Amino acid sequence: MNFETYPFEKLNQLLENVTPHSDYTALSLTIGEPQFKTPTFILDALNDASGLLNKYPKTAGETELREGMLTYNKKRFGLTLTNAQIIPTFGTREVLFNFPQFLLHDVKDPVMVFPNPFYQIYEGAAKACRAEVIYLNLNESNHFQPEVDEEALRRADFVILNSPNNPTSSVMCMADLKRWVELALKHDFVLLNDECYADLYLDEPLPSLLNASIEVGNESFKNVLVINSISKRSSAPGLRSGFIAGDAEILKDYMVYRTYVGCASPLPLQHAAAAAWSDQTHVDGFRAKYKKNFEVAKEILGVEAPEATFYIWLKVEDEIAFTTKLYREYNLKVIPGSFLGREGEGRGYVRLALVYEADKTKEALERIKLALEQS
Repeated sequence: MNFETYPFEKLNQLLENVTPHSDYTALSLTIGEPQFKTPTFILDALNDASGLLNKYPKTAGETELREGMLTYNKKRFGLTLTNAQIIPTFGTREVLFNFPQFLLHDVKDPVMVFPNPFYQIYEGAAKACRAEVIYLNLNESNHFQPEVDEEALRRADFVILNSPNNPTSSVMCMADLKRWVELALKHDFVLLNDECYADLYLDEPLPSLLNASIEVGNESFKNVLVINSISKRSSAPGLRSGFIAGDAEILKDYMVYRTYVGCASPLPLQHAAAAAWSDQTHVDGFRAKYKKNFEVAKEILGVEAPEATFYIWLKVEDEIAFTTKLYREYNLKVIPGSFLGREGEGRGYVRLALVYEADKTKEALERIKLALEQS
């Protein structure tokens, strides 16, 4: 399979022969990995369950973990899901890669649709499926919202949305989510929203695509799925805990498929993840940290905070030159937007991941301000 080089490897190649300025301490705003400590109650739960390493975990997930995820969906979104409507996964990267292969295996000439720029695992899954890709281009002219081309959607088998969006931080409103559910039913494609940043809202809680499905009368979630993860919300990416939820008919067969994949989460991780999913209070603290970082960004760079995520999609004249300049003159790494998109989308932007405490974030953004002033 001819997979595209991952953005972070492209960045390493770009900066390979660039010497960073030695007067500055190295800083990186590249990876969307929270740099805050995982809450103590989660670590305690992990430690308490460490003796369970002598047992095989169930592919379907232990009862405790499932109950934690069901509790989360009830408290956070008001969703009363059944066990048939949710499957625990080993994070969301693995499900984003293998679910399309399951779904499209028997489809002749499959067609996948997803945003552009994008989280690169979407593209990797499409290549693994030998699927044709139709891009939902996100740019300034459409306010970084996926535009509907019904002629194209008539050919679609699987559509991925990503709201709140990585890398642009755009958020789809309830009306738009409802429209996409209606399109999935009208044109009979499977619709999945990647909701990994749904809990990182700055002010008002954001709805799930499953809420939108209920709003249009699709209470069984026919053709509708979501994925979510505790990596961002709980500052615990190492737990690799996610889920896929929605259409029980699809998930029934996908569960059988997963028994062959071999990606069941170890029991201590499931125990700790169950504690994290069951609690919402700790997430408030992390949201406050990200909100503070965006306040710092507005003060220094004059950029408005998005509705959600911890990303700034910063417009620059030449993203490659700017990225190189930042590293060479200020020992700071960012990701060029063109590394995250295709067909020219993402050009003229860099993605900043504000994943540190406010003091370190301020230091990084002040370097960016200096570089912008000198451009």
